[in-house]
Amino acid sequence: MTSADETPVRVGVFGLLGSGNLGNDGSLEAVLGYLRAEHPKAVVDALCGGPEVVTARYGIPATRLHWYRGEYRTASRAGAIVGKGLGKLVDAFRTAAWVRRHDVVIVPGMGVLEATLPLRPWGFPYSLFLLCASGRLFGTRVALVGVGAAAIGNRPTRTLVRWSARLAAYRSYRDTLSRDAMRAMGVDTARDEVYPDLAFALPAPPAGASSDPLGPVCVGVMDFHGGDDDRARAEEIHRRYLDGTTRFVRALVEDGRPVRLLTGDECDAPVVAAILDAVDSPLVTAAEAASLADLMKETAAADTVVATRYHNLVCALKVGTPTLALSYAAKSDALMDRMGLAAYCHPAREVDADRLLEQFRALEKRSAELRRTLTERNLVATRQLGHQFAALTSALFPATDHAHAHAHAHARQETP
Repeated sequence: MTSADETPVRVGVFGLLGSGNLGNDGSLEAVLGYLRAEHPKAVVDALCGGPEVVTARYGIPATRLHWYRGEYRTASRAGAIVGKGLGKLVDAFRTAAWVRRHDVVIVPGMGVLEATLPLRPWGFPYSLFLLCASGRLFGTRVALVGVGAAAIGNRPTRTLVRWSARLAAYRSYRDTLSRDAMRAMGVDTARDEVYPDLAFALPAPPAGASSDPLGPVCVGVMDFHGGDDDRARAEEIHRRYLDGTTRFVRALVEDGRPVRLLTGDECDAPVVAAILDAVDSPLVTAAEAASLADLMKETAAADTVVATRYHNLVCALKVGTPTLALSYAAKSDALMDRMGLAAYCHPAREVDADRLLEQFRALEKRSAELRRTLTERNLVATRQLGHQFAALTSALFPATDHAHAHAHAHARQETP
């Protein structure tokens, strides 16, 4: 009889990976770390947004998510509209063929079940639906692992997201709000668990904060224009966010504080350029972070972090640096609450530089105490993610799991 371990399990990873978003790539990195540690014989490849980047960085074969290369550009010319429409049809067959070649497909983390940022239903929600429907059709187990979800106003998007979740073989969420949102959208979540964000499984650099009272501050910025329901006010929201953040950075510089600007996505670069231009001080510099590991090094070297993007917050909290969230969605508030910093959230839609400065100073006064709190919360998060990966093995790799259990039982019988 051949053992389950002789036939390698074929695992696919799926999502907007390698597309310039550091948080998405960090979630992939955490899942690849788990697979290499627990299932080293698994054969892994990706269907993703930036296949060249994923192959170069992680050493796994990767296929482009969309047949039509202009997928995320607005289609205005007739040729582009036809190309996009044809692409949707071709992608249905391409996705099905890719899924069919796998035993398991993992969607690692990411806010795949939310629309907290502007989103069109026929973009990623359609791709995710194709994936989950193909999995159900061909008997490939599709797992949404540690994902984010939120209530969705747009009906076509909500329908696609709901059916994607229903068709998945396994679901877990990065916070309770996400599970509650899916339950409210009509998904049976009775067996779904909540664990910390996958990025908390990544290795952290040692903390390197200075003892200088005028130590460095990291300010994480974002090309923020509000959410899916804010399209009419998008420019006004962006202007207010940029103005408030710039005024805050200027106030820090006037206090003699070095400021390090962080991003989490390639699209954030113009915001950094605008702040550098407006403040025009040698105390303000921009980090060139290419991964969550780079972001963690930056935040570990800071006395304090003020950040907008969700994974900027994760990185700062993971390394134990006191952090203030410029919060643009409930997921940021939930994360700060989980890590014991619920009092230090400020609305990204209505940045008030004076109020932000007050909160910042209050945070810094409690710095030593908050560092101890973060150390404790991080130990809990690491333990919980151990449970997440064990649950994943049971759900997705029952053959290998059964083989391991059988081997352990046999060993116990042999022991005198």
